Amino acid sequence: MRRSRLYGAVAGTLCLASIAALAAPHARFADTSPGAVPVDVELVLAVDVSYSMDPDEQALQREGYAQALTSRDFLTALREGAHGKIAITYIEWAGAGDQKIVMPWRLIDGPEAADAVAAEISRAPYRRASRTSISGGLKFASTLFDHSGYRGVRRVIDVSGDGANNSGDFVAPTRDEVIRAGITINGLPLMLKRSRVSMMDIDNLDVYYEDCVIGGPGAFVIPIRERTQFIEATRTKLILEVASRQPEAKVVPASADKPRISCTIGEKMWQDRWGGSMDFR
Repeated sequence: MRRSRLYGAVAGTLCLASIAALAAPHARFADTSPGAVPVDVELVLAVDVSYSMDPDEQALQREGYAQALTSRDFLTALREGAHGKIAITYIEWAGAGDQKIVMPWRLIDGPEAADAVAAEISRAPYRRASRTSISGGLKFASTLFDHSGYRGVRRVIDVSGDGANNSGDFVAPTRDEVIRAGITINGLPLMLKRSRVSMMDIDNLDVYYEDCVIGGPGAFVIPIRERTQFIEATRTKLILEVASRQPEAKVVPASADKPRISCTIGEKMWQDRWGGSMDFR
C-alpha cells in the first residue's frame, strides 16, 4: 500500500512515450559468464556534460543522483526486488568521441553500498566538453553491459541532457539499435529557464526525447523545468527504474516513422549556425 501511494503521487509528474513501431524485445541477460552476479537491474546513468550545461546544473544533477540513491523510498524499492540489489555505473558524454566512465560498475544491495556509491559520484571532478552526441552516449553505454560482471533481469540506460543530438550518428537509428539489443532507454530532459538563451536550445525537448531518444519496455521521460525539481524528479525516476514500474500517466502516442518533431533538428540547427553539409534523413 505504501509503495502504491508513492507511485500514485508521482504519476502526474511523468510523461510516458510508447514507441508503437518498435516491438518490445525479449529480455536477455548481457553478461552470461559463470561468475556474473544476478541483480534486478543493470543501470547506466549517462549524463550530458556539454558546454550548454552550466556548472550549477552539473552540481544539481550530481546532488540529485546522490540524494536519490540514499533516499528511503529508493532503498525500499531496492529491498522489494527479487534479488534486492542492482548494479549501477555513471558515465559522462558530450561530442561523438567524448564519453567517460566516471564510476565503474558498482553493486548496491543496501544503505551502506548506496552511501558509498553516492559519495563516489559526488566527489568525482567536474568537466565540460563541446558538442552534444546523444547517439554517441547511447552507443558507448550499450557496450558496458557486455562485461559488467552482473546478470540483470533488466538493462536500462538513463540518459539526461539539455539539448538535441548535433554530433555523430543520427539518434533515432541508434536508439532503435540499442532497443533491439534488449535495452530500455529512459530520459531526463533538462528544460530549465535560462537567463541567456542558447541558439541551440529547443522549446520542446521533452517531445524530442519521447519521439527520438527513449524506447524499450516501460520507457518513460521525466522533464525537469525548474531547478527545484532536480532532486525529486531524479528520485522518482530511479525508484521507477529499480521497481520496474511504469508511471500511471497518459500514454502519448509516438511513432518511430512519424515523430512529432524532426529527429535531426539538432543537426540542422548546427548546420544553420556553422555551415557545412550533412545528409539529413
